[in-house]
Amino acid sequence: MNTTRANPATRFFPVIFVLLWSTGFVGAGLSMPYAEPFTFLTLRFALAIALLSAIAMWQGAPWPDWRGALSATLVGLLVHGVYLGGVFWAVHRGMPAGLSALITGLQPIMTAVFAGMLLGETVRRAQWVGLVAGLAGIDMVLAPKIAGGFAGVTAVTIFAASCSMLGMSLGTVVQKWLGARADLRTGAGWQFIGAGGVSTALAFAFETRVIGWAAQLLIALAWLTIVLSIGAIFLLMFMIREGEVSRVASLFYLVPGVTALMTWALFDETLQPVQIAGMLVTMAAVALATYQPRRTADRAMR
Repeated sequence: MNTTRANPATRFFPVIFVLLWSTGFVGAGLSMPYAEPFTFLTLRFALAIALLSAIAMWQGAPWPDWRGALSATLVGLLVHGVYLGGVFWAVHRGMPAGLSALITGLQPIMTAVFAGMLLGETVRRAQWVGLVAGLAGIDMVLAPKIAGGFAGVTAVTIFAASCSMLGMSLGTVVQKWLGARADLRTGAGWQFIGAGGVSTALAFAFETRVIGWAAQLLIALAWLTIVLSIGAIFLLMFMIREGEVSRVASLFYLVPGVTALMTWALFDETLQPVQIAGMLVTMAAVALATYQPRRTADRAMR
């Protein structure tokens, strides 16, 4: 990132982001038995809006003009509404989480395509190799879980997972294109307004909105809102603003492997040799996709 020289701490942002984002799949698994997907997302987005509004007023953050608010709302609709809504709905309808992660794992490649079309970013040959290799690494990590069966895989659930992938890909590019310099605090608030509007409409249209209040649900809701919707999203938006979108997107390749490690440590799930090999392949792929030649890096610093 081009701010590393000004603030050395930013070099740790990618690692922190991957660790935080990976916990989202664990939190989603804890919450799914107690609430329907769009109902739960509406609660999550409403809580995020309330917290961000309080933070913005307390710190006197500048509010965007109508153009900034509109662009942030569009980004939120894509990054939060379409991405999370598609994943939660597909898994709720029976699609294996591993297969859903594999479909959404196409995101870095699609992001690179959109970045080239809308931002004029040039993806080097080494980056393309890294992007494709990263997808292969994800396949290795998830292969044992996918081999367990494909119950719940229908044209509709595949479409939902594909929309999720496209929403995140296009949303990250639109964030760079339209909202690169908006204040992160108030901008994120408008993002959740856009996402919450969609999830609320879908919850009232297609769900019973019955919630089974339990400690596990409250813990998952608090964690996913504070740590993911605020902490991780702030890091993501900062990295998109300060770096190349295709390089930032490649970090998502690490999420399935880190999630597998977390479930192994927390829930005693097994890790097979092919999964460990896939993690190593993915790490090498991300290193290749995010590597910036010294001349290019020095030019970015100026």
